[in-house]
Amino acid sequence: MTEFKQIIGRGTRIREEYGKRFFTIMDFRGVTRLFADPEFDGDPVVVYEPKEGEDIVPPSERESEGFGGDLSDYANESEEKVDLDESDGAKRIKYVVDDVEVMVVNERVEYYDKDGKLVTESLKDYTRKNIRNEYASLDEFINRWNSEDKKSAIIEELKERGIFLDAVREEVGKDLDDFDLILHLAFDQKPLTRKERANNVRKRNYFSKYSDVAREVLEALLDKYMNEGITELENMEILKLEPFKRIGTPAKIIKAFGGKDKYIQTIKELERELYA
Repeated sequence: MTEFKQIIGRGTRIREEYGKRFFTIMDFRGVTRLFADPEFDGDPVVVYEPKEGEDIVPPSERESEGFGGDLSDYANESEEKVDLDESDGAKRIKYVVDDVEVMVVNERVEYYDKDGKLVTESLKDYTRKNIRNEYASLDEFINRWNSEDKKSAIIEELKERGIFLDAVREEVGKDLDDFDLILHLAFDQKPLTRKERANNVRKRNYFSKYSDVAREVLEALLDKYMNEGITELENMEILKLEPFKRIGTPAKIIKAFGGKDKYIQTIKELERELYA
C-alpha cells in the first residue's frame, strides 16, 4: 500500500512547465485494486508539521529525487511520450515508454457512486442499472420525458442519483441527445443522432406556418440543439446570444411569436417534433 501511494503521489504532481495536468496509470499487476481498499485513504504514516521559518516540503522529499528502487519508472513523466495515431481513421492514443511502444489492451473506469463507494464495474453497466432503477420500462421513461416541461429537470434528477450522462457519452457517442443516450443504454434502443432528429423536423416542413422572423429563430434553435443539446432550447437567455442577436432583441423575437407564452408553447411543440 505504501509503495502504491508513492507511485500515485508522484503521478498527481502538477508540472506546469511541461503542461502536465493529468497522468496515466499503466497497471501491469492489477495493483489499482488498492483504490478500493479502505486503507488507501487512511491516516498518513508520517505527519510533517514545519515550524515557523522551516521549509514546508518534508526533508525526505528534499533529499531524494525518487522513492528508491524502481518506483520512479512508474511515474517519470519525462520518459513517457504520447501521440495520437489516426492511421486507422479514428484517434487512438499511442504510448512510448523508454523508447518502447506499448498499447492499451484493456481500460477500466473507476468512480465513486452517490454514497461515496468506489465502483469498479463498467460505466455503461453502472449507468444502465441505475437508470432502470428509476424507470422500470421504456414506456415509463418516454411518458415521463414527454410530460416534463423542462427535460433538464430529468437530467438533474439523474445527476442527484449519481448518474452522469456526460461521462458515459464519451464512451458511447458525443453526438447523441440525452434522450437517445438513455434509450440506448438502458433499453437497448437504436439511437438517433441530434443531427438526424433535427433533419427529420426539417423534412416535415414544420416551420412553414410561422412568420419569416419566427422561422429564422426556429432554424437557429434547431442548429443549437443539433450542436449542443435539448437544454439549450429551454433557456430563454439563449436569445441574447448569436445568431439570435443578429435577428433582433429578445423582445422583438418573442413578439414575433405572439408573446412570451406563445414562444414557450412553440418551444414545447418543437420538442414534441424532435422526439416524435
